[in-house]
Amino acid sequence: MRRGERKQTDPDLGVLAGRLLFAVQDELFGRLAREGHPDLRPQHGAVLAYLDAEGSRATDLSRFSGLHKQVVGKLIDELETLGYVERRPDPTDRRAKLIVPTERGLDQMARSDAIMADLEQSAATAVGAAAYAEFKNLLRTVTAHQRSR
Repeated sequence: MRRGERKQTDPDLGVLAGRLLFAVQDELFGRLAREGHPDLRPQHGAVLAYLDAEGSRATDLSRFSGLHKQVVGKLIDELETLGYVERRPDPTDRRAKLIVPTERGLDQMARSDAIMADLEQSAATAVGAAAYAEFKNLLRTVTAHQRSR
C-alpha cells in the first residue's frame, strides 16, 4: 500500500488533527463571513481565540497560541487595521500594551462563541454526549502531552 493510500485508510494523529482543524476553520470562518465578518482569515484565529474581552497582552496571546511573538504581532497589526482590536496602555504596567477588542471585535467574539457552541452540539449529537465529552477530555490530554514535549 502506498503512503497516500495508508493516510486515507489509517490516518495518523497529525493527519486527523489537521483534518479536524481545517474542517472547523472552514465552518467557523465561512459562517463568520456570512454574518458580517468576511475579512477574517483562519490565521487571525490564533489571536482572536485567546483574546479576552477586557484585553490581553501580546506575550500572553503568543504563549497561549504557541506562535512566535513576531507572528502574533503581525496578526495583531492586521486585526487592528481591520478594526477588530486596538492597542491600549496596560493599567498594571505602563511599559506594556493591552490588545483590546473593539465593538467589531466583540461582535466577532460573540458570533464565534455561538458558532463553536453549535459545532460542538452537532458533534455531540452525532456521536452521543458522553462519547463527545470523553473525546474532548482525551484530546485535551493528548494535546497537553504533546505540547509538553
